[in-house]
Amino acid sequence: MRRRVREVVLARPVPDGARVEDFEIVERDLPPRTPAGMVHVRPLWLALDPYVPQALRGRHMGAPAPAPGEPLPGECVGIVLSSGVPGFAAGDHVVGHAGWAEEAIVPADRLRNVDPALGTREHLGILGMPGLTAWAGMTQLASVGPDDLVCVDAAAGSVGGTAGQIAKLYGARVAGIAGGPEKTRLVTDVYGFDSCIDYRQGGWETLIPADISLHFENVGQRVLDAVIPRLRAYGQIILCGLAQHYADGSVARLPLGLVMAKRAIVRGLIVYDFEERRDEWIAFAAPHLKEGRLVEAHDVVVGLESAAAQLVSVAGGRTIGRPLVRIAG
Repeated sequence: MRRRVREVVLARPVPDGARVEDFEIVERDLPPRTPAGMVHVRPLWLALDPYVPQALRGRHMGAPAPAPGEPLPGECVGIVLSSGVPGFAAGDHVVGHAGWAEEAIVPADRLRNVDPALGTREHLGILGMPGLTAWAGMTQLASVGPDDLVCVDAAAGSVGGTAGQIAKLYGARVAGIAGGPEKTRLVTDVYGFDSCIDYRQGGWETLIPADISLHFENVGQRVLDAVIPRLRAYGQIILCGLAQHYADGSVARLPLGLVMAKRAIVRGLIVYDFEERRDEWIAFAAPHLKEGRLVEAHDVVVGLESAAAQLVSVAGGRTIGRPLVRIAG
């Protein structure tokens, strides 16, 4: 007997900013048996990262936009219900892409096993792609220590918040940049940054501290223009994200003369380059997570019917902490 499950898909293409009415919930029939090479998964949590609005428009890593009716991008953590491949068994916890669905039959190569003893939703945040991104930038592309002053923008987000916490673990002083008093309080009171600047206040650029040794960039031109003059000589810039330009379609341009004058080291960060080192990051992060030295705030909505509105909030920068959808459990 086939099983009917609900799934969120696009109702129409999304050439510009997504709206709630661009999505619809459909019902699908799942086969009675899990085919060979496939895994039957029940998602528990769905992560809606800032790249997802771009992916819906075909602007993420060269991948085409999903067509209406196709599964949507976004990692989930879930439980295996049945498996047609060795290495996955009923009851295992897995992370991967399964669409925005109550249940899905997923190719095994889209999934990886995770340890539920470390948490469930944590494998989508600190122990997942955002944490790996922050660790790769802070420790593999850059170096940070007790003599450093680190600046992180989009500091209330999962990547930025984790990047600043890693810098603190290595003894650095950390200044954040975020939008609004609720986010700036999160950055200082929860993530433990030494300070945080509200970029929505007039004159915020003048509050950025001087002598920055490492800047972790997630926004784009408006922050880079303010931060680069405050770099120390031979300062480092990690280009992790360009949210400003994802939103308005503009092109970021580095002030090359100033970069040269600062002798700055600028490196681009693509997290997929570090995928094979995920276990190394988890081994580093797990004890800090257990003992409260790495923490993460979550912005949670419940149910598939809330997923579209949550994505619109992500695209508009209105979520506070890690944006998640709780699907089951």
